[in-house]
Amino acid sequence: MNDEITKALEVLKRGGIILYPTDTVWGIGCDATNADAIDKIFELKKRAESKSMICLVSDFKMLNKHVEEVPEVAYDILKYAKNPTTIIYDKPIRVAENVVANNNTLGIRVCKDKFCNQLIRKFKKPIVSTSANLSGQPTPKSFNEISKEIKEGVDYIVNLKPQYSKNKPSAIIKLSNDGKVEVIRK
Repeated sequence: MNDEITKALEVLKRGGIILYPTDTVWGIGCDATNADAIDKIFELKKRAESKSMICLVSDFKMLNKHVEEVPEVAYDILKYAKNPTTIIYDKPIRVAENVVANNNTLGIRVCKDKFCNQLIRKFKKPIVSTSANLSGQPTPKSFNEISKEIKEGVDYIVNLKPQYSKNKPSAIIKLSNDGKVEVIRK
């Protein structure tokens, strides 16, 4: 696993995109602070730039560094969530503008998966995570379901057992700074 982290880090540091197993599904990722790398993902997925992506962070400290004001309830939700949970926050900071939604929000997940967490900790920045499919196509439930176009379009495929990744997307909750809570996906 350490060898795969090293190889993925090299690609991320030079602005490349990776195909990697996350705590949910196989994802396409890049440096969340690098607008050019994010553009590569939009292009590969044939996705409208108006559709936002999410970022993975390693812990609450990194979360606080990239959200202007984390609502207090977010910590409780994340602490007690049984499954991976992405929260959409108002006013993200210190990330590329093109990863932020038009309404100045960003979905961020504190990733507890061993591989992803170590990768993010060593990278010291959030990593974009978007499902490994072309826009409008179903999310692949396994590595074998990922299209040839996606596999050939990334700069590096993390070589961990294909069954390593789970096959269910995260729950998504939107927390507004005005106290409004909205469940987007259970």
